Amino acid sequence: MGSDASPPPLFDRALWLERRRRRGLPEPGTAFLHEAALESVEDRLALVPRRFPRAGLVWPGAPLWAERLGAIEAVGAVEVAPVTAEEVLPFEAGTLDLVVSGLTLHWADDPVGLLVQMRRALKPDGLLLAPMLGGETLAELRACLAEAEAAETGGLSPRVSPMGEIRQLGALLQRAGFAMPVADSERIEASYADALALMRELRAMGEANALVARRRAPLRRAVLARAAALYAERFPAEGGRVRAGFEIVTLTGWAPGPGQPEAKRPGSAGARLADALGVPELKAGDKAGRS
Repeated sequence: MGSDASPPPLFDRALWLERRRRRGLPEPGTAFLHEAALESVEDRLALVPRRFPRAGLVWPGAPLWAERLGAIEAVGAVEVAPVTAEEVLPFEAGTLDLVVSGLTLHWADDPVGLLVQMRRALKPDGLLLAPMLGGETLAELRACLAEAEAAETGGLSPRVSPMGEIRQLGALLQRAGFAMPVADSERIEASYADALALMRELRAMGEANALVARRRAPLRRAVLARAAALYAERFPAEGGRVRAGFEIVTLTGWAPGPGQPEAKRPGSAGARLADALGVPELKAGDKAGRS
C-alpha cells in the first residue's frame, strides 16, 4: 500500500448522523455539556476587545449553538456548516473573522484536516474556538465496561469512543498551522441512578458508540450487570447514585497574521489563555462581565 493511503475511518459517521436526524439528538434535558461548552465560548469572546462581523459555526452538536452564538453582541452574521457524513466545510477561504466548532470535533476522523479547513476559512488574525470532549471523559464507564466484558467473555471490544488527551489536542492546533495555540480543560461531574441510566443518557445526548469497529451484537446481560455492579462499588455518589466525569477541552488559536507573537517551539501548546486572547489574566474564579 502506498504511503499516501488514507487510514480507515474510525467512526461510522453515517450511523452517527442518522441517529441525530431520526431522534433529534440531543434530546430535551440532555444538552448540559453543550451548555457548558457554549459558556466557555461566550466567556472567551467576552474577553476579546474586538468584533467578529462574519462567523462560521462548524457542525453544531445541538440546535442552541446557532441561536446563542448569533446573540453575542460582538458576533455578526453566522454561517452554519451543518453536520454531514463528509468532513468538508463549505466556507470560502479567508472570509471569516471567527470560527466556532460546536462540541463535535471529537467525532472527526481527520481532526487535523478539519482544523486546517477552519484555518483556511479565517481571515488573517481570525480566531478559532473549538470545544470538544477530552480524554478524561467517561473514564469510569470505560474501565468498568472493559473489566466486565473481559471477565464475562474473555475478550474486549470498543465500547466508548477514544478521545485525545489535552496535550495531544493542543498539538493538533500547531499541526493545522494556528498561531498562539492553547488547549485548556474543564471537568464536569454528573450523577446518575446507575450505570445503565448513564448509558441511556449518552444515547439521548447523541454520544453513544458509533465506532466502525464496534461489536454489532448488544452487550450481554451478564456484562451489563457486572459493569453496573463495578460502577456502583467504585464510583458512588450521594443518595445511592453513581458519578460520571466529562472533560471539555477548548482549543483556541489564531490564523497567522501580522504583528502576532512568535509561535512557541513545536510540541508546546502550553501558552496561557490570557496571552492567546491578548487580555489581562483573570484570577481563579473570576469571569468577564457580559453586556
